[in-house]
Formats: sequence, structure tokens, C-alpha cells
Amino acid sequence: MAELRLPGRSVRRTVGLATGTLSGCLCAVAFAGAALGLAHADRGLAAAGPQSAAASTASTSDDALHRTPGRAARTVHRPLDRSTPIQFSIPSVGLTAPLLGLGMDSKGSPELPPFSQPRTAGWLRDSVTPGEAGTAVLVGHVDTRTGPAVMWNLSAVRPGAQVEVVRLDGTTAVFTVDRLKTYAKTGFPAALVYGPSPDAELRIITCGGGYDRARQEYTGNVVLFAHLSGVR
Repeated sequence: MAELRLPGRSVRRTVGLATGTLSGCLCAVAFAGAALGLAHADRGLAAAGPQSAAASTASTSDDALHRTPGRAARTVHRPLDRSTPIQFSIPSVGLTAPLLGLGMDSKGSPELPPFSQPRTAGWLRDSVTPGEAGTAVLVGHVDTRTGPAVMWNLSAVRPGAQVEVVRLDGTTAVFTVDRLKTYAKTGFPAALVYGPSPDAELRIITCGGGYDRARQEYTGNVVLFAHLSGVR
């Protein structure tokens, strides 16, 4: 079994461009790059204190939606207050999974879901929460030695599909998929994937590309890009 390696800097709770990527191998699952740097927008509103779900989300009314300048006709929902994600689903491919909050290990590297829970995905706690302004990151295994895992069907998701994230405050953040890309480990576009955003963005990452049998790892990553488009 290949060992997961996440060398490089710790996750940083800071505004600014990301400076690295997830790297290593989850048994047969790899993340590309040399380090992870997660950036997000200011949490001024969220830090002011919790609000009721009704007050913070209102619904997908006209005043809650706006067009993002410079992006092709993309209607986005205003960011939500911070709230821990507990489950996510992608109905178009029949994917539903609980979310485990992932922190840092003793070496200062991001944790990843345990092999003993192949159907559980993880949310990186040092990224924003899904629905909050900035870039939230979910990760998971595509397979293990025992068979397919939670992200097995991720590559089958198509632009326009919905991703639903159930949050602890009772709301469900609904994201619309913009695109899926497969990136090689070398030259992984960290700033593009992890960079800050004034809108609520979501990235879902698993392994992809070819498989190197000698090294027992995938050669790249599949990255799903999505934006907040509604709330229930």
C-alpha cells in the first residue's frame, strides 16, 4: 500500500493566493503538488455572530442573486454565514456521503479520510465552510484496495450538475458545477484551484489521470469547480 505524503507548508487561514497543493497517494488515490495553501475571503460577517437560517439565507430571491462580472452569464448566490458541513451529495451520479472535518496531523500536513471509511469524504477545516465567501475544499478517495470509494463517479459529473451540501445550521447550500479538470501532479495550478474568491466557491478533489503501477499511485488529480447558486 502506498503511503500518503503531504510535504510542504501547513494550511494557512489567510487572505491571498494559494501557494501549494495537496500531494501524495491515498493507497491508489493521489493528490498532486508539493504543499497546500488555502486562501479565503474575510470572515467579518460570520465573525459577528450566528444568525438564524432564515435571516442568513432568505431564499434564492432576486436580492440574493447577482451576476459575477467577467464570468459568462454566471448567476451566483450571495455567500452564507459560516456553518459546519455534515453531508454532501451529487444527485446526477447518485453520490451521497457524510463529511468528516479534517485538520492537521502531527507533522503539520492536512489529514485525509481514513482508509477504514472509504465512503466518507472530508472537508478541510482550514478552508472556508461550503457556502461561505471563499474557496471551500472537499476531498476523498476514488478507490482503495477493497474497491471503489466515495469519489468513484466524480469524473462522470457534468457542468450544470448540482452539488448539495447539508450544513449544521439546517441549511443546504446548492452549488452548480462549472467544470471538471484533470491536472498532472507536476504543474498543478494551485492559485487557480485554491485561490481566494469574493463569491462562495467549492472544489472537490480526488485522484485521476493515469495510474503508475510501479509507484502504486495515480499521476494526477480530478478537480471539480462549482459556485454557490442557491440555498434551501
